[in-house]
Amino acid sequence: MGFRGAMARMGLPVKPGPDEIEARRVESVRRAAETVIRQATWTRAVSVLVNNPKGGTGKTPTAVILAGVLASIRGGSTAVLEVSDDPGALGYRAEGNPKLGLGELVRDVDQVKTAGRLHGYTAPQTSFADVIASTGRRDRLSGEAVVSVCKVIDEFYGIRVMDSGNVTTSSAFQGAVSVADVLVIPVMNAGDSVLEAIQLLEELRAAGGQAKRLADTAIAIRLTDGRPENQAVSDEVARLLYEAGITSLHEVPYDAHIAERQQITLSKLAPATRDAFTAAAAAVVTSLKNSVSTEH
Repeated sequence: MGFRGAMARMGLPVKPGPDEIEARRVESVRRAAETVIRQATWTRAVSVLVNNPKGGTGKTPTAVILAGVLASIRGGSTAVLEVSDDPGALGYRAEGNPKLGLGELVRDVDQVKTAGRLHGYTAPQTSFADVIASTGRRDRLSGEAVVSVCKVIDEFYGIRVMDSGNVTTSSAFQGAVSVADVLVIPVMNAGDSVLEAIQLLEELRAAGGQAKRLADTAIAIRLTDGRPENQAVSDEVARLLYEAGITSLHEVPYDAHIAERQQITLSKLAPATRDAFTAAAAAVVTSLKNSVSTEH
């Protein structure tokens, strides 16, 4: 690249500089992760549950971006679903202003028999993901409603990402757990964020069955909101998460577009942010492959 590239093109024996070597390494890692994501297949629809009981840890941005990365690389067939008891921030952070959404889909779920009908309740994203969120007030979501809606979504989408609320004892959350294959936990470099994440893992393991399997294969994504951070705290957060059984921890750098707290557009993210989420998405896909392949 640059002056070195010009000299090399003239036939001079010039090697790449440190910056170019690092750029090549980053590109190689990105391409490998994209290949994992693109080539993964399953014999049924699969699902990712995003949760941390602590508010303000980036659950909704994580769900939107993770689904967006999966959809952009795989060419669509990815739905993002709000599964919080009451209307959350998903509709606000996603692109578009649809007239119909989750509340109407719950009401009409028995009438949805085609992809065209289901598409009417979504907000299509430029990433090729489709968001199904609340468009206004709605009844409190029940576990039964979550399962019913997920069953319909899974008829027409290959991947379903669920953006959950803060109350893990709620019927809606329990319903989401019952139809999830992989758990993703967003955290910040703060004690309360990590302690509540660990408590979530303990509660899921205590419940046994499907809930325990989610806890035992959970993936963490650590975000930063731009506030000053202490390396000792960061190291302790990582130690606690791995000690609690997190299978992998992915670091996402500060991104001004996420921090704006407005609609998230995948193309507006910094390259480093997108690379970090791509690596996390590859880990999710690998976990999904392992989870689904063990079924009989």
